[in-house]
Amino acid sequence: MANLVTENIKISLASIRSHWLRTILTVLIIAFGLMALVGILTSIDSLKYFLTENFTMMGANTFSIKNRSMRIQIGSRVKNARYFERISYDEAMSFKQNFDFPAYVSVHAFATHTATLKYKSEKTNPNVPVLGTDESYMYTSGNELEKGRNFTPNEVYYGSHVVILGQELEKKLFLNNEDPIGKIVSIGPGKYKVIGVLKLKGSSLGFSGDNNCFLPLNNVRQYFSQPNRSYTINVMALNPEHLESAIGEATGLFRVIRKTPLGEENDFEIGKSDRLVSMMLDNLKYIRYAAIFIGAITLLGAAIGLMNIMLVSVTERTREIGVRKTTGATRRTIKNQFLAEAIVIAQLGGILGIIFGIVIGNIVSMLIGSSFIIPWIWIFTGFALCFVVAIASGYLPATKASRLDPIESLRYE
Repeated sequence: MANLVTENIKISLASIRSHWLRTILTVLIIAFGLMALVGILTSIDSLKYFLTENFTMMGANTFSIKNRSMRIQIGSRVKNARYFERISYDEAMSFKQNFDFPAYVSVHAFATHTATLKYKSEKTNPNVPVLGTDESYMYTSGNELEKGRNFTPNEVYYGSHVVILGQELEKKLFLNNEDPIGKIVSIGPGKYKVIGVLKLKGSSLGFSGDNNCFLPLNNVRQYFSQPNRSYTINVMALNPEHLESAIGEATGLFRVIRKTPLGEENDFEIGKSDRLVSMMLDNLKYIRYAAIFIGAITLLGAAIGLMNIMLVSVTERTREIGVRKTTGATRRTIKNQFLAEAIVIAQLGGILGIIFGIVIGNIVSMLIGSSFIIPWIWIFTGFALCFVVAIASGYLPATKASRLDPIESLRYE
């Protein structure tokens, strides 16, 4: 059996070599069809990876409790923001103290979005967001320290004048690789000692996480006072599998703290960090359907082209078929030879199309700043599609060749 398959492949390659131009055109038709399919789907996978990496900032096991939801518009679909009564400091701290679940809980609030930081003669633009945080915020926000240390509970409680800088701020204020730890910077009218610098997070879609600075929460309450400030609570379950349980526990506790009447909706918003990603990825499915439709039409054209070349091949090789039959070749042998030729041509086109598709998809991935992706699922799917195209296109010509009369074939000019 193995020898028969090998012999059929050798005969197929010999036939392909004798009709290079026609074979190359057919291979390219198949390759472009598969390239469109694999290229677009690889680009979509790259985009999914990019969105997941850049929007799921806090982690898959983290959620937040706020007094408002996000307004999201994707195409014609709009989800309007909902606003509730502010979450007070006492409510937030009561939740933190009473949430009896294996999880980190942090409380934070914005001091301002328009601060200017100064160090000696250097200063930033007046667009620095200043965040008041507690000692647990570093864990629940997905931030990490590049150098220095985190706030201590005492610094948060007493509102000490210490600050943790984003890496972009470090580069603007401390030139010539000067170590910022222990230096004094001005934030508004106050002086703050730098105790830490955050790891680089990079920017995405115009937003940078490296231009922020963190102050102790009670320092912000004292020196950046605002009427009716609302606080945000972050919760990170220690076990990602217990996230839904943590959300249920948190919802029940915060309803009690807010004195929400039974039967009424929550007067606060609980948001998971991957919710926006889920909405965006849900819209990508339409692009995926379009890619599959485009690829299917092109592959249909490739199948018709392959069937045509095989029918022409049968006609041109009529005498050869007659010789084979008179020397003992059966109908099944002739059919298998032509099917093998169709499969070889289709798989050559498939290999070329998959390579082109991966290259184009990863060029898109590089342009949007995502990672290199090898779409194994689409690679195997591509080979399977090429096999189906080969069988569908080669069966009719192979059957025609196998039914030729050997005497008439020998007399064919």
